[in-house]
Amino acid sequence: MVTIRPAGQDDVDIAAGLARQAYGHYTARIGRPPAPVGADYAAAVRGATMWVAEDHGRVVGLLVLLDGDGRLLLDNVAVDPSAQGRGVGARLLAFAEDEARRRGHDRIELYTNEAMTENLDYYPHQGYVETHRAEQDGYRRVFFTKRLSPA
Repeated sequence: MVTIRPAGQDDVDIAAGLARQAYGHYTARIGRPPAPVGADYAAAVRGATMWVAEDHGRVVGLLVLLDGDGRLLLDNVAVDPSAQGRGVGARLLAFAEDEARRRGHDRIELYTNEAMTENLDYYPHQGYVETHRAEQDGYRRVFFTKRLSPA
């Protein structure tokens, strides 16, 4: 059973390794490592913005959420490749929606890299709508939003 909890200091290295595994295969497509590979997971723990998904005590996913301007930014979501296809990503997205509502937001925004074509198919199936595309921090990103109904 997958449970989600706030990330702690002991999760920093685990999260960094999980991000390398989950995003590493995109490096060739993008031409450099995706942004989450070099993210500061210690800062995410210090800022209380990261959660981890555990399955029988093993971290199998992570989620970073940031508040801003009437919306919650889903800054990073990653699932260990060995746990993909088991609903962990959907569970993390549902948690993000619940957290957004809890914080009084009516929408979630996220972005992904244009080269991560799997995500361009996945997010619309989860209710996200593409809003625009732009270059940001040297990456070609695709931006999505999802309007949330009240709980």
